[in-house]
Amino acid sequence: MENFLGGLAKVNDAVNGVVWGVPALVLLIGTGILMTVVTKFFQFTRFGHMWKNTIGGLFSQKNIRKSDDRHSISQFQALCTALSATIGTGNIAGVAYAITMGGPGAVFWMWIAAIVGMMTNYSENVLGIYFRRRNEKGEWSGGAMYYLHDGVGKMKYGKVIGKILAVLFSVFAVFASFGIGNMGQVVSISESITTAVNAGDSKIVPLIVGVVVMILAILVIIGGLHRIAETNERIVPFMAVFYIIGALVIIVMNIGQVGPAFAAIFKGAFNFKSAAGGVTGAVIAQAMQWGFKRGVFSNEAGLGSSVMVHSASNVKEPVVQGLWGIFEVFADTIIVCTCTALVILTSGVVDLETGASLSGVTKLGLATEAFTANFGTFGGIFIAVAVSLFAFTTILGWSFYGTKAWEYLFGTKSTMIYKIIFVLIILAGCTLDASLAIDLSDTFNGLMAIPNLIGVVCLSGLVVRITKNYTIRKIKKIEPDAEPMYSAIPEVQKEQEQRVD
Repeated sequence: MENFLGGLAKVNDAVNGVVWGVPALVLLIGTGILMTVVTKFFQFTRFGHMWKNTIGGLFSQKNIRKSDDRHSISQFQALCTALSATIGTGNIAGVAYAITMGGPGAVFWMWIAAIVGMMTNYSENVLGIYFRRRNEKGEWSGGAMYYLHDGVGKMKYGKVIGKILAVLFSVFAVFASFGIGNMGQVVSISESITTAVNAGDSKIVPLIVGVVVMILAILVIIGGLHRIAETNERIVPFMAVFYIIGALVIIVMNIGQVGPAFAAIFKGAFNFKSAAGGVTGAVIAQAMQWGFKRGVFSNEAGLGSSVMVHSASNVKEPVVQGLWGIFEVFADTIIVCTCTALVILTSGVVDLETGASLSGVTKLGLATEAFTANFGTFGGIFIAVAVSLFAFTTILGWSFYGTKAWEYLFGTKSTMIYKIIFVLIILAGCTLDASLAIDLSDTFNGLMAIPNLIGVVCLSGLVVRITKNYTIRKIKKIEPDAEPMYSAIPEVQKEQEQRVD
């Protein structure tokens, strides 16, 4: 088994080096920059409109909280399910990993990835709603595979390319669901609980954790999207607030170190020379690479993953669901990841110049050490609870993503096969090495992003037209009676036009 895992790690390292090489990072960040520019910096100029029509309208707009269509979920449930998949171990262990591997400067590049990623996620969601359709059960099916197949596929010379990209995306999404959405999360739950109970190298604790998580997952996943959405609607807001409050308490406790922490982030991002000696461009590249990688691992902007659940929303306007995509990235990276970064950088557990762990522990162990340094024994328990909640809801969210990708490849009736495989892999995940699970997740993340980003770039003009159509009707109200752009599919367009919200 050790030889197999060693060989798997070597192969993965080779593929990962290509997938997360300079061209891929340029495509990832470049797409976000492109969509930011062509929409005239929409995430900034329409931030107030975004807030008012997403989380700000939670108690004033009924359709945000509740869906009258039994085949769809509410906008807030879509957000919670998307956040359940994005707010995960990447927000804790991933941030710690980025700091130790890329230095404090990696945090700055995570922010940049999030700022431009807001428009990548926005564009994905707009396209997801625009190209979604009803499946055999009457449920919405949407995602990158559909706008690749029906969007890119209908462009000149794009018919074959669109189909190939759609299949590749779906295959990568299925495997990514086993990695980032399953094994990587179970490993983190097992590791955090083992640490919290001082179980050392026990093999029994991880196995017990795997069995418990598998049973809980079965109870939710078997109920389909509605049960997943209802579960996440209850857990996600609580877990996010629970973690943010805990992190803010530590930041306030170490308020004197907040200034030096931000200074370290900006110095590290641009590698200003220190009195000790010079710095090379390679170090800047390392900070950028780890910041971008961990940023994408955390908020998933560019992967085309969360669009699959956003497409199940009861929303009528593609742009409105795009607004939820902007908020999703903002909440995940700008708020939650920043909280983790400041806890680590203000707690005295890393070297502020290099980001190196002073005790030698990394990843989840480093985050746990930072919380323990401030909360004592309770810190370990706090992280164990936070990681368990984050990781479990991520498993639920990604089970839906994998189901939709499987549905595209093999049909609606075969999705039960996928669900069985998914829950069985949970047991395997609890015995895997955490580093390998996270590295595998990285690779499939990158593989998913490539066809998805090609689709977003190719359809960027369509995103602009849909955005302009919404703007003149709903924001500027220059032409309130202009024909709305709801869907590329005539029957869906007609269905939405007949809806009364």
